[in-house]
Amino acid sequence: MTLIIDSGYTTTFADADVQAYLTAVETADNQALEYPVAVAIDEFVRGCKADGIWTAIKAFCILAGARTRQGALVPLVNASGVAPTFNGTVGGWSYNRKTSGGNIIGLAGNGTDNFVDSGRNNNAEVSQDAKHMSVYVSTLPSVDNTSYIGMALAPGSSHLSRSNPGTVIVGVRVNSSSGFSSSLSNAVGLIGVARSSASEITIRSGALNQVATLASASPANGNLLVFDGIGKSNARLAAYSIGENLNLALLDARVTALITAIGAAIP
Repeated sequence: MTLIIDSGYTTTFADADVQAYLTAVETADNQALEYPVAVAIDEFVRGCKADGIWTAIKAFCILAGARTRQGALVPLVNASGVAPTFNGTVGGWSYNRKTSGGNIIGLAGNGTDNFVDSGRNNNAEVSQDAKHMSVYVSTLPSVDNTSYIGMALAPGSSHLSRSNPGTVIVGVRVNSSSGFSSSLSNAVGLIGVARSSASEITIRSGALNQVATLASASPANGNLLVFDGIGKSNARLAAYSIGENLNLALLDARVTALITAIGAAIP
């Protein structure tokens, strides 16, 4: 399949995952992406594959770069085969494909009833002891006890949140029946959590990792929701990822480079 660029540049990308994604986004947008944006996506995918983390990513959306909000919800990875969907007040969404004129890159809901159903069930991973969730935060939420991604609290549930009234620390559950409040503060950039065993998790925020003990439990049944979980968030996010355990530092480097490159690529 051929990618047709509005500047007149025509090319194809050798990586089938990249080409399929670009075609789907441009179909949703009804317009081609800028060539440098397509290159940034190609470099991200090839980089993740070179790092050995690609196969662990089971759901991934780039909430930036696409020309329309609908295009931004086209998944780069969708192992479940269930498309993510917008929910809540249609007019409550705010989407900026780039940072410009005081507008920060990414997608934000109204913090009241907007959320994205990822289409990925919390129990979809092969092992309850190998899981990750992450978001790229462009603007931090203004309200505590709201989730970047997650589900309602239950035995074996998962969430990644701005936690605890009056504080800005990262709170998590990862296939667990209790939560963990990290000593890491929420920070713009990648915030994520990964479970590597029945007892150990790693939280990442502000380019720092914290390893903690948190017992796993049989995963709760229910889709993971972006901008929701223990409470609806008004954060602005430029990407989200769900899947098996992986190296969060490697993912951070690739996602950060992707969002930076998209921002630089769009005039």
